[in-house]
Amino acid sequence: MSEPSPPTALDRIDRALARIEVAAALRDTSRARLIARHAALRSRMAEAIAALDAVLEREQN
Repeated sequence: MSEPSPPTALDRIDRALARIEVAAALRDTSRARLIARHAALRSRMAEAIAALDAVLEREQN
């Protein structure tokens, strides 16, 4: 049986590009998840501030 030939430069480049594409896809997913979490946190903070404003308004009147 003959040994498989070593990978060519083009093979190595193709494998490197595949790894880069996977990493980029994971990064996009991670970024999208972070953006969604930030939006949810911002919404919850706005609700909390509105509730505090209501309490302060009641106390002042």
